[in-house]
Amino acid sequence: PPQPGYLEAMRELCTRHGALLIFDEVMTGFRLAFGGAQALYNIKPDLSTFGKVIGGGLPIAAYGGRADIMSRVAPVGNVYQAGTLSGNPLAVTAGLAMLKYLKAHPEVYDHIAAAARQVCEAAPDGLTVNRVGSMFTFFFTGEPVTDWASAGRCDRARFSRFFHYLLENGIYFPPSQFEAAFAGAAHDADAVAATTAAIRSFFAQ
Repeated sequence: PPQPGYLEAMRELCTRHGALLIFDEVMTGFRLAFGGAQALYNIKPDLSTFGKVIGGGLPIAAYGGRADIMSRVAPVGNVYQAGTLSGNPLAVTAGLAMLKYLKAHPEVYDHIAAAARQVCEAAPDGLTVNRVGSMFTFFFTGEPVTDWASAGRCDRARFSRFFHYLLENGIYFPPSQFEAAFAGAAHDADAVAATTAAIRSFFAQ
């Protein structure tokens, strides 16, 4: 998670100097909240990017922002933006269905955050766990992890053993210490129980 005051400082600095504040919400958009991290932290960027979480996993991406900026994009403005898969009917249909579902079922966010919290609670003392909503990472270190440098000081060899142990027990975590794990709507009580049991088993060795 961002350090207290960091996002607010970025917003203030960009406003003061006339620069655009751009949020990369490829991982956080529609995942941490329907409005993404910007809604969760109550910070309004000028532009935002979003990824395949929109389409429930189908290949889709989007960007958006202030009306005065977006009005510069064709066909209204003179900034041309297009791609081979822009507006792909299958991906866009899936995206619309996914966003409609999330808007109609805000309880999904409580469900996935609770699942992630239960998994994180299986970690023993002496391990650093960073979590925001349904996103989390286990860091094999006893110190706070707030940036790339502190993440780099973690015991990556032990994380590798942890990853392979879980994999052998049917639990697929991200294979890198530097990636976030996610709880999803498909993770029911049985999936959470199996995951926490495998985690506790690893640390009991």
